[in-house]
Amino acid sequence: MTIRVALHHYTAYRFDRGVSLGPHILRLRPAPHCRTPVLSYALDVQPREHFINWQQDPFGNYLARLVFAEQTRQLIVQVDLVAELTVINPFDFFLEESAENFPFSYDAAMARSLTPYLEKDVPGPLLSKWLTKVDRSQKRAIDFLVELNQRVWQQVSYSIRMEPGVQAPEETLRRGIGSCRDSGWLLVQILRHLGLAARFVSGYLVQLKADEKSLDGPSGAAADFTDLHAWCEVYLPGAGWVGLDPTSGLFAGEGHIPLACTPLPGSAAPIEGATDKCEVEFEYKNEVTRIHEDPRVTLPYSDHDWAAIDALGALVDTRLTAADVRLTMGGEPTFVSIDDTHSEQWNTTADGTHKRERAEDLLRRMRLTFAPGGVLHYGQGKWYP
Repeated sequence: MTIRVALHHYTAYRFDRGVSLGPHILRLRPAPHCRTPVLSYALDVQPREHFINWQQDPFGNYLARLVFAEQTRQLIVQVDLVAELTVINPFDFFLEESAENFPFSYDAAMARSLTPYLEKDVPGPLLSKWLTKVDRSQKRAIDFLVELNQRVWQQVSYSIRMEPGVQAPEETLRRGIGSCRDSGWLLVQILRHLGLAARFVSGYLVQLKADEKSLDGPSGAAADFTDLHAWCEVYLPGAGWVGLDPTSGLFAGEGHIPLACTPLPGSAAPIEGATDKCEVEFEYKNEVTRIHEDPRVTLPYSDHDWAAIDALGALVDTRLTAADVRLTMGGEPTFVSIDDTHSEQWNTTADGTHKRERAEDLLRRMRLTFAPGGVLHYGQGKWYP
């Protein structure tokens, strides 16, 4: 299943007078390690009279450095990209044997390479207390990270905060609320104090409305949505950098498009620069549009497509009948259980009491639909070894 989306990001600064713009740095191009396929990318900047130099910072992020030759009354930055939101399994990686369980240590060479991502601030009393409650007994590293990420998500409520900068972990814990960048930086510091290399991530988050409401748990976004977002990444030997999003309590997936990953939040700002002193009006928007969707179980073919399929099927049936070809169809009632996910009958065993009940129910419903009054025949199937 593939869903292809177009993302449009628009930022405008309008000044009350002509001003000189100092050099600006834009961190608005998907990072080299982005797992979401980005099929096209375009950056448009006004005023047109500028010089642009693409480069990479010390951490491997793409930077656009802009130099403006003349005074201007506006600065407009637009990003347009097309991304393919094929589902990504965030746990699709292997760990080195030495890192399969927490706690673990990096070897000397790796620890030296990760030095900027291991530097931690002096913890305040609230963070120190928080860290003392972390269970550091040995357990699977992935389970440990899932629990840690969800604990931050449960204890820090999300808010849209328009003030500049990032809250210190102590303030975020004291208030119990913060923006995505606040909870992201808190988790970075927590991981570092636990001996794990972590970095701050600025990027785009794309959330699409689900085709159907969830049977258990939240259904996600009520409408297609995108915006700038922040989360964190932890370095796991064997897996590399793995994204954790404490705003949702989830690991980063196909909707997380990293733009800049750095040791400190200040070096990940999407737009950085200075102007002459002036008054400014700020305008900003982020939009996402679906431009391609493959049919799927939860969102099948349109009525028009189905009519074409039915017409083709009728033509095939006509030709088979004319050739006196007779077809029958059999099948096996295989289910994926949502209530009993661990029992053998829904995993490895060919038969089971509940499986037989479900099969009987399906068989009788199929008779009502396809062969009212038909005879039900029960016979021996395959003998499994």
